[in-house]
Amino acid sequence: MTLDLTRDRAEVLPLLCDYVATPVALPGEPGYERCAPWNVAATVAPAAVVMATTAQDVAGAIRFAAAYGFTVTVQATGHGAVGVGADTILVQTAAMKHCEIDPHSRTARVGAGARWQDVIDAAAPHGLAPLAGSAPGVGVVGYLTGGGIGPLVRTVGLSSDHVRSFDVVTGEGRLFRASPRDNADLFWGLRGGKATLGIVTSVEIDLLPIAQFYGGAVYFDGADAAAVLHAWREWTAELPETVNTSIAIQQLPPLPGIPEPLAGRMTVAVRYTAVGDFDEAERLLAPMRAVATPVLDTVAVLPYAALGAVHADPVDPMPIHEDQALLRELPAEAVDAVLALAGPGSGSPQVLVELRLLGGSLAREPQHRSAFCHRDAAYSLAVIGLAAPEIADVVAGHASALTDAVARWSTGGQMPNFAPSYDPARPSRVYNDDTLHWLAALADRYDPGRVLATGQVIRTTTA
Repeated sequence: MTLDLTRDRAEVLPLLCDYVATPVALPGEPGYERCAPWNVAATVAPAAVVMATTAQDVAGAIRFAAAYGFTVTVQATGHGAVGVGADTILVQTAAMKHCEIDPHSRTARVGAGARWQDVIDAAAPHGLAPLAGSAPGVGVVGYLTGGGIGPLVRTVGLSSDHVRSFDVVTGEGRLFRASPRDNADLFWGLRGGKATLGIVTSVEIDLLPIAQFYGGAVYFDGADAAAVLHAWREWTAELPETVNTSIAIQQLPPLPGIPEPLAGRMTVAVRYTAVGDFDEAERLLAPMRAVATPVLDTVAVLPYAALGAVHADPVDPMPIHEDQALLRELPAEAVDAVLALAGPGSGSPQVLVELRLLGGSLAREPQHRSAFCHRDAAYSLAVIGLAAPEIADVVAGHASALTDAVARWSTGGQMPNFAPSYDPARPSRVYNDDTLHWLAALADRYDPGRVLATGQVIRTTTA
């Protein structure tokens, strides 16, 4: 059949139903609202939403887009959403949430729509743990294709280093298995390259024998921020790899679910996780507990299924603005720079300003190399604010000022899962030159029609 690409998009969109065996929603139709992302600050208004249930649905949506001049993007939860326009078909994978645990091989096969809590709950009865992030409500696939910096990253390494294989649909609508032995180039690029090389429909991951950990958070009053942050900086210098920690200056609104000691005020949270000898873990934390009088202390021996309690990230959708800097070192001057803009009396509009200790297992190259860069960073600075319309510009400007304030100690890098944006300079912050080159070359090979060339994917420059 000869396809007429000049036909009006509104006229051809109903034909999308002929390419997929699953519901399709156009603007104004029931189900279209499912394109709304978790980060509601991003404007997501695609030409159509395909509620995919199989890899064949994904492939069909891509073939339709190629035939009629659309692009295709994917969304499971929309935590890292950056906006979708009317020239794009959105493949919603939330229904593809199957999770199969094999306790003998210590693996899980997980669908594209699964969230980490789904896998945590399925693995817990077997005493096994998936390497989730700090927010168990985040989608498994989006997190892993961005690398995955979890609460145990110093101990067990990058979460994507524990991926065994992907099933992925490329820009030609073809389904591939990617593993160290099969389509190894795709396997390299999918671990860190986000959606650059295709839409992942399922993933096989390792599960680790971690049933419990020692962790939680110790919260201090904001007035003690300077003492606590400087003590934390010195304390982290000698911590073993069994310990993971971050520190966050928080200004949490007085909303339901936020503990009374933390609501409506500035506090400082020392997040902490450790595995191995729990008595030793408690001993290692003692110096931080003694820096000032805590307003709340949640650190204890916890089941792995309670991992999300450490960071206590928000669950409900909200408008978020993020920025990030990776630091090669954290001298006292850098802490002072953060305090000047985010500490008591600074007038900071941010909900959270976090410093996170990196290194340990993260810094070592895994058995199978990947597109993830910046393993050499010693610390990260994350800035998160509410992008409500009336303060969005102030929040964004202040976040930039914070990352600029630590620029002297920055590597210049960012990680794929943090601070999503359409900034054309962002790819060069996320990837080194060699990785950018190879990701773009592979994208040209697997998506010659540039059907997936939308969002934050990497492509060669066109004239």
